[in-house]
Amino acid sequence: MVNLERRQVLKTGGALGLWGVFASLGLMPSFAHAEWNKTLFSAKSMNEALDLIGAVLPENSGDIQLNVPEIAENGAVVPISVSSTLPNATQIMVFVDKNPNVLAANFNLPAGTETFVTTRVKMGQTATVIVLVKADGKLYRAAKEVKVTQGGCGG
Repeated sequence: MVNLERRQVLKTGGALGLWGVFASLGLMPSFAHAEWNKTLFSAKSMNEALDLIGAVLPENSGDIQLNVPEIAENGAVVPISVSSTLPNATQIMVFVDKNPNVLAANFNLPAGTETFVTTRVKMGQTATVIVLVKADGKLYRAAKEVKVTQGGCGG
């Protein structure tokens, strides 16, 4: 009979050893992370949020791909994915214009990270999802309307 505890110890030890080798060679992966900016996340309108980041709403960019459903049957869990071919992207912000707090997500991207994020947001009603991507210090935009049939913000 095989000793399963011994096998698990060997697997775990091997994985930790491999992780240590990668760390010593500087081959650790980079991850995008969501950032909490209490003031920005408290913005009640798109104009207020733009004022807080010191920006004017830019025109739509074809270099941003925003994937959201046209119709969300449950506004409590609306899937969103954003990707971009803009070089040197450092930030992705997701806004829902009719939510009580318009900023739904804010991702800072480490240098060299693929410009792709996916998340789920709550939407209380039919609204426009607006994505801003910051690249080379400039903001670029993509937007799509999502029709919500069942509210997710207490609706």
